[in-house]
Amino acid sequence: MFSAEASRHLHFLLEMPNSPARNADISQKLIIFAQRFGQAPPLPYRDSAINNSQHITAMFRTNTCGELRLTDAGKKTTLAGWVQRVRKMGGMTFVDLRDRYGITQIVFNNEVDAALNDAANNLGREFVVQITGTVAERSSKNPHLPTGDIEIIADSLTVLNPSQVPPFTIEDDTDGGDDLRMKFRYLDLRRPSVRRNLELRHRMTMETRRYLDSKGFLEIETPMLVGSTPEGARDFVVPSRMNPGCFYALPQSPQTLKQLLMVSGMDRYFQIVKCFRDEDLRADRQPEFTQIDCEMSFVSQNDIIELFEGMAKHLFRELRGVELTEPFQRMPWADAMKYYGSDKPDLRFDMKFVELMDILKGHGFSVFDNAAYIGGICAKGAASYTRKQLDQLTEFVKRPQIGAKGMVYARVEADGTVKSSVDKFYTQDVLQKMKEAFGAEPGDLILILSGDDAMKTRKQLCELRLEMGNRLGLRDKNKFACLWVVDFPMFEWSDEEQRLMAMHHPFTHPKDEDIPLLDTKPEEVRADAYDMVVNGVEVGGGSIRIHDSELQAKMFEILGFTPEKAQEQFGFLMNAFKYGAPPHGGLAYGLDRWVSLFAGLDSIRDCIAFPKNNSGRDVMLEAPAPLDQKQLDELELALAPKGE
Repeated sequence: MFSAEASRHLHFLLEMPNSPARNADISQKLIIFAQRFGQAPPLPYRDSAINNSQHITAMFRTNTCGELRLTDAGKKTTLAGWVQRVRKMGGMTFVDLRDRYGITQIVFNNEVDAALNDAANNLGREFVVQITGTVAERSSKNPHLPTGDIEIIADSLTVLNPSQVPPFTIEDDTDGGDDLRMKFRYLDLRRPSVRRNLELRHRMTMETRRYLDSKGFLEIETPMLVGSTPEGARDFVVPSRMNPGCFYALPQSPQTLKQLLMVSGMDRYFQIVKCFRDEDLRADRQPEFTQIDCEMSFVSQNDIIELFEGMAKHLFRELRGVELTEPFQRMPWADAMKYYGSDKPDLRFDMKFVELMDILKGHGFSVFDNAAYIGGICAKGAASYTRKQLDQLTEFVKRPQIGAKGMVYARVEADGTVKSSVDKFYTQDVLQKMKEAFGAEPGDLILILSGDDAMKTRKQLCELRLEMGNRLGLRDKNKFACLWVVDFPMFEWSDEEQRLMAMHHPFTHPKDEDIPLLDTKPEEVRADAYDMVVNGVEVGGGSIRIHDSELQAKMFEILGFTPEKAQEQFGFLMNAFKYGAPPHGGLAYGLDRWVSLFAGLDSIRDCIAFPKNNSGRDVMLEAPAPLDQKQLDELELALAPKGE
């Protein structure tokens, strides 16, 4: 027998960097030798990029299903993977074999080996098999496959594991609905499109680490079990068995911890970190998500923007092959809201808002005469829209989630005159002034909304603008428009809390010139905060932080904290500031959002290996789920009866 000690030595030899045993031929011979004596050591799985192809050396395969090419013709090979499909044509059976790296066609010939051909005919979808054969040129080539010039003439077949018929097809165009695919997510991950998303995510994390390392950042882990914070979204809480009646919280972000790292002199920190927020879900939100979290000392807002703009350009270049040479536009928050109705405007197309109060108010049309805001957009070349299409747009803006009461439209005719849905209230002279305000030309369509709340109406107009961008094909996923939104308000009013709330978080530094307003007009104070927006998606944001304990105490006072409450919640941070805290600031990119953006996805869900559904449930793991009584007793928890 091959001794356990010898097995350990062989395993060590195979693991050693630069070991001759890492050579494919030598390692295979060593394994065969070990098997012959009955105790082969486990060979670690390896995935090395060699000339842009994957070469796997392991007991079950000599090559992957995406690796072989016409230059390999005549080569003896062993492949292992999943059966994608089986096709019988006369005396021949064709099996498409799939693994993570691709698909290779396997050929079984009844005239050469009838028993082998019969075995191939008995294969089902998703059977795990190992085949050995010879690489041959394919007579009917498939230009859509990298391996489409070759096939394997099989001379052996081993079923490693049979499979039940999967509940949906393992293909890009699958017949499985969302819920079904989430329940069998491990099968869904076999689909090439989902696998590619995870490969892209992997490459993004690698490029992120490479870039930040080159800029002097240290990757430092922070705790997952922290204290609950009163601001922001709801926390996920974790009861403590050793401290009955007390609870940890899962971090919404490592905000205070990374600030403490700056106090400790770490200077430049980053972490690719899980964060948790108990909030309602939508396409770009999950209860747990991943941030590229960064913090720097002795920096200004401009320093941070320039460094992370450089990182964004690096990711675009390395992962999408897109070279962005121009500086990203910087837009004040007030302008973003005024001209686009959003703090994350999509600049792939124009349609900037034009305010029409001075032109359209006071002409007898009561809807406009009584409005606090009248504004519109100009859709170039859309004057050909039919009445049916315009009615559809009107119904769109009247949806409950948008909330407009109606829409007015005006066409610029070929002769330059303007034809409006409210013609009887306006002379052609007034309509011409409106046309000039938009810079509209013959063939253009003007769409107008009004309301008694300017901010609310601008948000409705934003939805209309995005809908027109979709309808006119202006939101190309292969086109990228990047900008920084800056100068956010420091505070926003909460009707629910009946007090000012921090728009970002309580540790954001106000702009120096606005600090005197903290005592008199806090609602007018602007923050040293900035968001990066790409194609209408906020992919990251951050701020310069407060590093002075007195200013931080003032901030808590404005937010309604008593000194005692502020000390209870954040005393550790305020005390740390007394020991020489440097000026510092940072940014967090949303990794899930970056990956979905680069992959052209409408949701972040398909770039996460095991996501939650829209109800925050993992239907595969059946989580969340009730705890049994023993666990509740250990935690000294009692559940209130339903309805209480």
